[in-house]
Amino acid sequence: MSLRVIGAGVGRTGTNSLQLALQQLLGGSCYHMHEVFPRPDDIPVWHDAALGQMPDWPAFLSAFTAAVDWPASAFWCELATAFPRALIVLSTRRDAETWWQSASGTIFPATLAAEDGPWRQMISAVLEQRFTSAIEDKDACIAAYEAHNAAVRAQAPAARLLEWQVEDGWAPLCAALELPVPDVPFPHVNSTADFARRSGVGDTPGAT
Repeated sequence: MSLRVIGAGVGRTGTNSLQLALQQLLGGSCYHMHEVFPRPDDIPVWHDAALGQMPDWPAFLSAFTAAVDWPASAFWCELATAFPRALIVLSTRRDAETWWQSASGTIFPATLAAEDGPWRQMISAVLEQRFTSAIEDKDACIAAYEAHNAAVRAQAPAARLLEWQVEDGWAPLCAALELPVPDVPFPHVNSTADFARRSGVGDTPGAT
């Protein structure tokens, strides 16, 4: 199996909704941070990648048809090289402030509160090397978010890049993948309120 879609958008840009949508469209599994927790053997692979030791990407992700969210999105450029026919989807929020409100109310405090161990060490290395280690600093995070998105726009081949927001739904994805639009509502999951109910972190409504 080979990746058909590479998600270049960082966490809290609709990646869980995008994961479910791509699984429906492509008929296969889509890698997401949620996949890391039941696959502990993946953690050192991502950690090594953050330190510059890249895996054999086609072998490592052989069970998946797409990959979105951190940690995969931090390596979108390497994945784009490894899978030269894959569509690159840059998921974003309406603006950087909206993204920060979501991230700072969910995944960032959850990361800081996580027990020290392989997962915490891995994601800390990924963020430090590929985003920012200052995840409590609004200005640093917004600057990193904007720099990441600008790099994707500058470096991704235009013919392979789709900029997408969860409000766009099925149509742009289906057009880019040359697939019919499903006759079901687009999945909208993992809002900030959903995250808060599961983890006790966050108190502001927002998209994934």
